[in-house]
Amino acid sequence: MIDKLIKKIKETNAPIVVGLDPMLGYVPNHLKAKVFKEMGETLEAAGEVIFQYNKMIVDQVYDLIPAVKPQIAMYEQFGIPGLVAYKRTIDYCKEKGLIVIGDIKRGDIGSTSEAYAVGHLGKVQVGKKSYAAFDEDFATVNPYLGSDGINPFLKVCNSEDKGIFILVKTSNPSSGEFQDQLISGKPLYELVGEQVAKWGETSMGTTYSNVGAVVGATYPEMGKTLRKLMPKTFILVPGYGAQGGRGKDLLPFFNEDGFGAIINSSRGIIAAYKQEAYQHFGDENFAEASRAAVIDMQKDIMQALEGRK
Repeated sequence: MIDKLIKKIKETNAPIVVGLDPMLGYVPNHLKAKVFKEMGETLEAAGEVIFQYNKMIVDQVYDLIPAVKPQIAMYEQFGIPGLVAYKRTIDYCKEKGLIVIGDIKRGDIGSTSEAYAVGHLGKVQVGKKSYAAFDEDFATVNPYLGSDGINPFLKVCNSEDKGIFILVKTSNPSSGEFQDQLISGKPLYELVGEQVAKWGETSMGTTYSNVGAVVGATYPEMGKTLRKLMPKTFILVPGYGAQGGRGKDLLPFFNEDGFGAIINSSRGIIAAYKQEAYQHFGDENFAEASRAAVIDMQKDIMQALEGRK
């Protein structure tokens, strides 16, 4: 699967993933009003609203980017109708030729981990038939429970040509409470990075592994260290834009070949119309504002990468 992602990055010249993390507060009032009038102020209506919102944005950006990353919690908050919207979003993005990274952050052991891996990346057996339930291309995974939590995902990755991104150093301010703690003289995130590289050796693509890492854009110096520890690991980098990361901050996450990282922006893209720079699009043209924000992000990142040469 990592080879497919790299191919899409080359085609679009955009190492970018758009985080489809819809909150009702992001959705323009006219779209909510239309659906609520038809369906009432129900959970089903909320699911329909966020799917339509996602769809309109995807229609404007799918030709510019290689991948999207729906965050499952933003859908789960609406219960079963929200999960239906999550699945509809995945299917629609795949119809548009996009790679889908399911931001599910699962981490458990034994049969529980196997069920998570099967449900999101593999196939579940029902009698004589098998089904790909959610069918993302990649999933994010928490490594805190060790190999017992990761191995079931590796098994599915190798059998289904799928991938995972393992949390190594996250972008949130309090991440250091655990991740920066020293163990035998090394911060925990380095030890996790070393283990991610080892896991990655068991699921290689042509150049990079199907086992990636999540490292926040807000910690470029740590990213530089981790890049050296994980030379064949693709790094998913959250924290661009709304959390403060800019193109120049991202260089440590890329290898010398200009690959090795994909940068995520969520509300900076999907709620771009609320930003001063894109307010001239107006609420009615929120999706066009998202397209403009992707174009600006692509320019910012590529200028930084070209400036390094």
